[in-house]
Amino acid sequence: MCIAIPVKIIEIKGKLGIGEVGGVKRKVSLLLLDEVKVGDYVLLHAGFAISKVKKEEAEELLEMLASLDV
Repeated sequence: MCIAIPVKIIEIKGKLGIGEVGGVKRKVSLLLLDEVKVGDYVLLHAGFAISKVKKEEAEELLEMLASLDV
């Protein structure tokens, strides 16, 4: 099973961003999306931002993921 995780973009250099979730920072390829800005939330899958999401939706998804017993 594959899953995409919502992350907040905290830094951008060209088409490479830094995303943060739960205090963990990761490199995020922004090649698949246009117009991503610092502060935006994106779904991260296999190192790529695959779509933008609203802050409220990202927070809801993170809460749901945290509640899973895995």
